[in-house]
Amino acid sequence: MLTRSQYKSSLFEVNIDFDEASIAWKDNKKLNGNGTYKYCCIQKTKEGKPCPRKPLSGCDFCKIHKNIK
Repeated sequence: MLTRSQYKSSLFEVNIDFDEASIAWKDNKKLNGNGTYKYCCIQKTKEGKPCPRKPLSGCDFCKIHKNIK
């Protein structure tokens, strides 16, 4: 017979890769220093680098990339 804790742990297996999750979270952010971040435009520049511009309010894109998707 399984105990309650053994039964619950056998139902769900959770494997979280925190390094991968951290990289994904930082994908559209720029480090300001002192542990703070600011959001950046999610579009890539012509050179393939992330756009460093600030996104418009309520949008994921900067004013340059807002019509390019």
